[in-house]
Amino acid sequence: MTASRVDFSGVPATMLKTLHLRALDAGSANPVLGDHHAAQAVRRIDHDWRRLDKRGAANAAYAVALRGRIFDDLVAEFLRQHPTAVVLNLACGLDSRAFRLQRPAGSDWFDVDLPEVVELRRDLYAEEARYRMLAGSVTDPRWLGELPAHRPALVVAEGLMMYLTPERNWELLRRLTEHFDTGEVLFDGVAPWVATTTQVLKGYFHRWYRSPAYLTSHRHYPGIIAETPRLRHIADVGVLSDTDAAPDPSVRRYYRIVRKLVDVEDSVRVFRTGF
Repeated sequence: MTASRVDFSGVPATMLKTLHLRALDAGSANPVLGDHHAAQAVRRIDHDWRRLDKRGAANAAYAVALRGRIFDDLVAEFLRQHPTAVVLNLACGLDSRAFRLQRPAGSDWFDVDLPEVVELRRDLYAEEARYRMLAGSVTDPRWLGELPAHRPALVVAEGLMMYLTPERNWELLRRLTEHFDTGEVLFDGVAPWVATTTQVLKGYFHRWYRSPAYLTSHRHYPGIIAETPRLRHIADVGVLSDTDAAPDPSVRRYYRIVRKLVDVEDSVRVFRTGF
């Protein structure tokens, strides 16, 4: 069965890029994430994937797969420690983490995204007794009331917060930490030079650069965390801190060259916070 024709724009379009890159990783000789659900979804979705088969896709696929693996490891660790947890996956796109990981029988998982995204997800994934999809904007507080508040909660925001303004990030984190009694929030961010580059490209080369610009960099996060009363920083890690371990020699060579020009190690970081 093939899903409907898909051609998103704006921020939702980034989920197709992420899906494509994860599928590339899954099809490689030595996958980092090995997301076979992504590969299956690419085969089922009616989309011109050739537009995403650009030079350097293998390098980007490695970074996306590394980021996904870091999030997977952190989520798996939390579920081992809290088998009755509530997991909230914000702006989930076409992510298959709920099916890649082993979910304890006592946990509940909620994937949240815009209505048009959830509609597509329903063509690809089936809801279960303790797995649900919620249609709505992550900045809309109304759907949050549907979620249990008195169990340990894990909020996952992969590839989201850089597209929101710092003010919107703070509002979102405050709302989440006020709703749940206790838990953690996982999110990633890009370096200031990465965010600035996307803003310049979007401002002056918008006809060529179709991706949305990043509005928040990880330099904002210490202030946002400090201003969120219940939130505290636990740890953070650079996604590309060990590119020499890339299984593909061409990817290793690429990052060695780029490292001489920019701070690759700090370009994308994953943050773990608690409340």
